[in-house]
Amino acid sequence: MSEPLILGIESTCDETGVALVRGRELLADVTATSMDEYARYGGIIPEIASRAHLEQFLPTLNAALDAADVTLDDVDAIACAAGPGLIGSLTVGTAAAKALAVGRNLPIYGVNHVIGHIAVDELVNGPFPERFVALVVSGGHSSLLSVTSIADGVTELGSTLDDAAGEAFDKVGRLLDLPYPGGPHIDRLSKEGDRNAIRFPRALSNAKDAERYRYDFSFSGLKTAVARHVEAIEDAGEELPVADIAASFSEAVNDVLTRKALEAASSLGATTLVIGGGFSANSRLRELAQERASEYGLTVRIPPIRYCTDNGAMIAALGSALVRAGLPPSPLDFPNDSGMDLSTTYMAP
Repeated sequence: MSEPLILGIESTCDETGVALVRGRELLADVTATSMDEYARYGGIIPEIASRAHLEQFLPTLNAALDAADVTLDDVDAIACAAGPGLIGSLTVGTAAAKALAVGRNLPIYGVNHVIGHIAVDELVNGPFPERFVALVVSGGHSSLLSVTSIADGVTELGSTLDDAAGEAFDKVGRLLDLPYPGGPHIDRLSKEGDRNAIRFPRALSNAKDAERYRYDFSFSGLKTAVARHVEAIEDAGEELPVADIAASFSEAVNDVLTRKALEAASSLGATTLVIGGGFSANSRLRELAQERASEYGLTVRIPPIRYCTDNGAMIAALGSALVRAGLPPSPLDFPNDSGMDLSTTYMAP
């Protein structure tokens, strides 16, 4: 007998994602984005994002069903992102999911979008080990997790105290007068620069912070250090070495992320580190994590870049894990939670 077919719906920010997963097999994954609409604003406009979800949902749903060669009659359960995210965007996705659940008499799971960034790795790299450490890095999150079960065994070890890694990259991108979003442009430029040209600070890495902030991150001070460096060069009337600044800044962020993540895995006796989230597409993060993993005798798993940004596959993957674990569906009146805690895998009854 085949495993249940899960329909996943993602709408936390500016991507409308719909996917279909059976067990750990991805049958279809379709994403529509409104990212191009925000370039002139230098950031996401929540009202525009919500409107885009309304316009894109049905075409995206139909495209995913066609790609999987199934109909809504074949779906066994629905998973949708209940948080964290923009409240307007979340509302569009969960309202659509609830309407489908009522109309088709299907169980529904309101899942944690951030944990979905880790769950999607199972669709690519197979079942997770019994215990592993996960690093979730994106525009809004930089968190270390201890995981014994992706369905109901996630514990937060630490997180960012201020700016997330992706957020810091976007802010530094603006300092360097790069197009929005700044992350991909800094990543590209960093390959042309000298990562040792400027020694930017590594926050919460001193011995005095080792105990209190062992698994936490802070990138706000680093952003300020870059701003002061740029200001000093401009005040001196010198040409800005954009590539060197990009490379040195990128190294400072990725140095801290990879070192703390691998130390956490080693200290907890885990043999695997899973990295997910939009920022996990960063080329230096991937390179440095793999380089350092051999020093710790650890395996690093990172999904392909197409699964790093927000997508329906990650929501369907987490929904599938919940169904396989035999966990009860969410109540139909579950709320959206824009600040959903990482101790909450889904909106349980």
